[in-house]
Amino acid sequence: MTMTSKCHDVAIIGGGIVGVATAMALCRAGRRSLIVIEREDELAQHQTGHNSGVIHSGLYYKPGSMKARNCTAGREAIYRFCKIVVATRESELPALEELERRGRANGLTGLRRLRADELREYEPHAAGIAGLHVAETGIVNYEAVTQAFARIVRDEGGEIATGRRLCGAHPRPDAITLEVRRAGREEMIRCRVLVNCAGLQSDRIARLCGVDPEVRIIPFRGEYYELTPERRDLVRNLIYPVPDPRFPFLGVHFTRMIGGGVEAGPNAVLAFKREGYERFDFSMRDALGIALDGGFWRMARQYWKTGLGEFHRSFSKRAFVQALQRLIPELQAGDVRPGGSGVRAQALAPDGKLVDDFRIVETERMVHVLNAPSPAATASITIGQSIAAVVERRFA
Repeated sequence: MTMTSKCHDVAIIGGGIVGVATAMALCRAGRRSLIVIEREDELAQHQTGHNSGVIHSGLYYKPGSMKARNCTAGREAIYRFCKIVVATRESELPALEELERRGRANGLTGLRRLRADELREYEPHAAGIAGLHVAETGIVNYEAVTQAFARIVRDEGGEIATGRRLCGAHPRPDAITLEVRRAGREEMIRCRVLVNCAGLQSDRIARLCGVDPEVRIIPFRGEYYELTPERRDLVRNLIYPVPDPRFPFLGVHFTRMIGGGVEAGPNAVLAFKREGYERFDFSMRDALGIALDGGFWRMARQYWKTGLGEFHRSFSKRAFVQALQRLIPELQAGDVRPGGSGVRAQALAPDGKLVDDFRIVETERMVHVLNAPSPAATASITIGQSIAAVVERRFA
């Protein structure tokens, strides 16, 4: 066991885009005595690295929410593509109107309501009775963005420590001592303030630090297909559905990817492993955590039919394609092939409600980011600045 003699001002747990963006914001504010601790050997290996790459416009988010505020402020990029939201049924028209209202309330100026014939000017193969054209969106490689943030952190004197797993935290009046394991060896790292940006493990890190997170992270796997090269012309931009307001998921959609392909999906199926990117990945610890959680069963009683439908699409390509055909009717099973997947860290409250907005809990020497859903990657710079401002108050 080794003990570090240096006491860092800040230790950030988690090397995803939010954690590294927070480190960058602190470094730029002059707080250079910091360390980012990441258990994987590389940064951005989980939610960030499996992100679809969409730069979200802010259309979907409730005005005034942390999601909306941060997304609107974080849309500082070159927009290379446009996005179309499509209503395929009369019953979806009120929700489409609500999206337009939210978009304008969130500062979007490039919105244009489309009739069915106008919709086909943008997306000739899309089906819909009405649409909403959203100019303020785009795509990017968020893993590369995270690496760019990390270079700034290092250049400013901050440390990035990968391949280290947090095993214990011991708060003291003047500092927190962290037990960190690296390649079978234990290290002790001291810090004045701890920031938990551990994503899929954030609730566990909070409990490890003696903090009740009051939520449990439930992993939902999103599985994608991708269009075959000869059928990519079916999608020119980004095509999204009108979402179900009961859930914080956007539904299956079509996304132009930064490498030139087209992603189709995802579903949102319960995963039995927090980093379970494959269909049959299983962790006894993670599965038991779900099974013994009262909030999960309260949610399941309300939405079990929806959950079974998601599982059905996971195992049935035909069912998945049928969901995609709501947006592009001429799409056939032979036009798509299996793509990648990602796992969303969804915070679940004890009453069974899915936490929709960002959830940040502060204690005397700790800041725990317990829910950072989409558009966290889009808004990472502003979220990082917000978290950094909270951290700076600890030193005031």
